[in-house]
Amino acid sequence: MARKLSEKQIAAITILAQPKRGGMTYDQIAEEVGVSRQTLYEWRQNDSFNDELKRQIMRNTLDRLPEVMDSIPDHIINDGNAAMFRTLLQAHSMLTDNVVVENKNGSDTDIDEMKAQIERMRALRKDAE
Repeated sequence: MARKLSEKQIAAITILAQPKRGGMTYDQIAEEVGVSRQTLYEWRQNDSFNDELKRQIMRNTLDRLPEVMDSIPDHIINDGNAAMFRTLLQAHSMLTDNVVVENKNGSDTDIDEMKAQIERMRALRKDAE
């Protein structure tokens, strides 16, 4: 179970989760919450702190998500942005990272024979070097 964060950590997360850290430097954030810059740095190395920071960022941006999703088709069309196209397809469960391999010759494939053949090819390549 993750340990509970302190009030000062929550205050730091509130600032860090804002765009561009609310216009503050790490020194200013540390001073605002009443800790040293080193303490703030150490918190940033803590998984519980970072997990809560990510959750807060998600909460902060959730209201804008419909606008972001609505803008994606324009980026795809106007900019030819293939990464955005992939993101859109994934968001609509139309693209997965699964790869399906079909055996088109109708016979059962012998995995052990395939592995042996790969090893023979590797050996031939080594001999050629």
